[in-house]
Amino acid sequence: MCSAKGCRAPAVWVLAWNNPKLHTPERRKTWLACDEHREHLSSFLGMRGFLKDVVRLTEWEGGGASGRSAADG
Repeated sequence: MCSAKGCRAPAVWVLAWNNPKLHTPERRKTWLACDEHREHLSSFLGMRGFLKDVVRLTEWEGGGASGRSAADG
């Protein structure tokens, strides 16, 4: 399900992020996004310098993004 506040749409994207003040460089937290909220959530994280990667949920679950699952967030 999309991580945008109030959204209940199915997630399509994984936004992998990291706050360098709190996390080690290799640590990845995740937010999930629907098509409608992908850009907004990416911008929010990107403006803070937190956004590391945006991949399709199916690719993330298939191990295409360092083998992490969306549940790692």
